Amino acid sequence: MRSLLVIDNPGGKAEALPLEQMLESYGYSLLYASSDEAAKNHLTKADAVIFHLPLGEVKAWGNRLLQRKKLPMFWWCSADTATMSAAFCEDDLPIDGMLTPSMSEQELHWALHFGSKACFERQQWLNERKQLEARLEERKWIDMAKGILCKIKQVSEAEAYDLLRKQAMNERKRIVDVATSIVKVYQLLQEQK
Repeated sequence: MRSLLVIDNPGGKAEALPLEQMLESYGYSLLYASSDEAAKNHLTKADAVIFHLPLGEVKAWGNRLLQRKKLPMFWWCSADTATMSAAFCEDDLPIDGMLTPSMSEQELHWALHFGSKACFERQQWLNERKQLEARLEERKWIDMAKGILCKIKQVSEAEAYDLLRKQAMNERKRIVDVATSIVKVYQLLQEQK
C-alpha cells in the first residue's frame, strides 16, 4: 500500500501540511481530493483513503466512495478534526482505522496494515452474508412451493420436495426457479378466483 487518497475540505490542503509531510517522508504517494469528481479521478490509483475531515462528513464521503471501489478507509485524527468531531460519534462509520500526527513510521505502517486487513475481512463477511441471505430467500420459495404441492396433490413434504426436484431435473432448471414458478402461478390463480 503506497498510494493514499486524502479527502479534505476545499482549501484544506494547506491545513493538511503535517499529514502531507509525515506520509511523504515515510514513502507514501499522496493524491488529494476535495470534490466527488476529483475523488472519482484518483480512486483507481489509490490503495487506501484517508479522511482529513470532521467525523460528521466522513460517513457520506465513505459511502459514496465505497459504491465506486472497496478500499480501506482511515480517519486522520488531528487536533482540528478531533475538535470539530467532539459532538459526533457514530458506530456505523465506514472507517477501518485511525491515524494520528504522533505516529511513528512503524506505527503508521501497522495501522494501515491492520486497517486493510479489517477492510478485506469485512468485505468477505458482507459477501458471505449476501450469499446466505440469497440462500434463505431461495429456501422460502421452495418451502412455499412445497406447501402448495402438499395442499394440491395431497402429499407429504418429502414427496412434494421430490416432485420439485424431478421437475427441476426434467426442465434442467434450478429447484428454486421451478418453485418460484409454481408459487407465482398459484398466486395468479388465487387472484382470479
